[in-house]
Amino acid sequence: MLDCKIMNAQVIDGSGKPAFRADVGLREGRIAALGDLRETRAGEVIDARGRCLTPGFLDIHRHADLALLGGGFGNGELRQGLTAIVNGNCGLSAAPLDGPFREEVRRYLAPITGDAGEQSFPCLGDYLRRCGERPLPLHAGELIGMGTLRAGVAGFRPGPLTAEEAAAIRASLERALSDGALGVSLGLGYAPESYESTEELIALLAPLRRSGVVISVHMRQEGDGVEAALSEMLTVARALETPVEISHLKAIGRRNWRRSVPRMLRSLADARAEGLDISCDVYPYAAGSTQLIHVLPPESHAGGLEALTARLRDEAQRAAIRKRMETGSDFENITLLVGFENVRPTGLRTPEYAPYEGVSLSEIAHDRRQDPFDALFDLLTAEDGTPGMIDTIASEDDIAEILKAPFSCVISDATYPGTGLLHPRVTGMTAQLLTHFVRERRDLTLEEAVNRLTLRPAERYGLAAKGRIALGADADLCLFDPERFHAAGSYAQPRRAAEGMDWVFVSGHAAIREGALTGEARGAVLRR
Repeated sequence: MLDCKIMNAQVIDGSGKPAFRADVGLREGRIAALGDLRETRAGEVIDARGRCLTPGFLDIHRHADLALLGGGFGNGELRQGLTAIVNGNCGLSAAPLDGPFREEVRRYLAPITGDAGEQSFPCLGDYLRRCGERPLPLHAGELIGMGTLRAGVAGFRPGPLTAEEAAAIRASLERALSDGALGVSLGLGYAPESYESTEELIALLAPLRRSGVVISVHMRQEGDGVEAALSEMLTVARALETPVEISHLKAIGRRNWRRSVPRMLRSLADARAEGLDISCDVYPYAAGSTQLIHVLPPESHAGGLEALTARLRDEAQRAAIRKRMETGSDFENITLLVGFENVRPTGLRTPEYAPYEGVSLSEIAHDRRQDPFDALFDLLTAEDGTPGMIDTIASEDDIAEILKAPFSCVISDATYPGTGLLHPRVTGMTAQLLTHFVRERRDLTLEEAVNRLTLRPAERYGLAAKGRIALGADADLCLFDPERFHAAGSYAQPRRAAEGMDWVFVSGHAAIREGALTGEARGAVLRR
């Protein structure tokens, strides 16, 4: 006898192949039957007529590391059909968080992953155990962030590591992998990893050679230098002979639109033909979100946030930073690439600046009768360097071309600051893909889009029982009418959850039943 059977479903199985009509039976958290189940007994019967049944959606690039441990997590994720996520991206993992640089690392992580507060995680295993001790609304895995490892050993000091520091980082990396990290993440565009040369990076990652462990990388640049940054990662992939995932592929700045992305996709295709296991992902929005300090040159981050804000109080150093931002092309010079009008600070806490939440830097400068650089520097100083930002940076046509690539999948890059505006991708990424790039633009078929949300990301991290509707697969499923499923959130109201997801099953149990959250928490910690 089945626990549940879903009848008359239009099944989109995750493979990208055309949908087909079938019944699906669930037993003990698995798909136990598939086909004509009219004569099969079941404890519960769901009539799926007029709706699509898909595998549960996976997001392999999220930053919910510490939000996962807080209260109320899961509503926005489940309502968009997510049943599994991977955190610890961009070199920024929640663990290890301990030792002499703990406070610097905690403050650095907080605008992205949520704030750890007084919690410490001496190793990744401690963090994963903490996750496993609480009810999880969906499955969650963790990458080990090389930025967190380096900052934990050497702080935010620029320059080469000592032999002892490098050995300590490699030892922590190997321990994290033995603890169950799904892979390794890099944030080469961020301090302190931006201080490493390609040769130093390869040496630090030596334990990964021919390991099959995935390296997920936020590349060194995503604007004028993005093609050179991709070339660097091809060098790393050849040296280490292990899979590489290019995170949130894009070309920042109008002058790079429709030029760099087509060339990079050709380079990736050529590398794959050569035998390299390299692929990419993309988020379905023209705007990104990260810490506001990343509009500054990377050398200004040395020593952490306290040292950075001290530099911004010093007139000479402030002038030097401004000069670099006016012309610099050797770093991700976002305000030069897209303009102050396309950068909107978030997470503003002081009475002086809180009214400017989500307002562009150019508007803030105009309102305060300041030069935009002075407005930016004063805001960062008053807010102790902690704000985030939403920055409009990419071309939708570039996004569509990446989505069509046979080696891409879709991610959110969702961040979880404790205060202020979220990016709407936190609550609506999957709905944005299916609404805008499937129904409106018609860049993908529904089956192709579901494939990018299910089988492809599952295969990337070796989650063999996820991302597919097949006998024996995990019963993580979504049931919905694709004409009704849509993102309700916006840049102005990003916390509004997606609407139109009728049923979501996690491990065979209904987390959403006829559109209502059930409170079931059947998620598990995903380990490699």
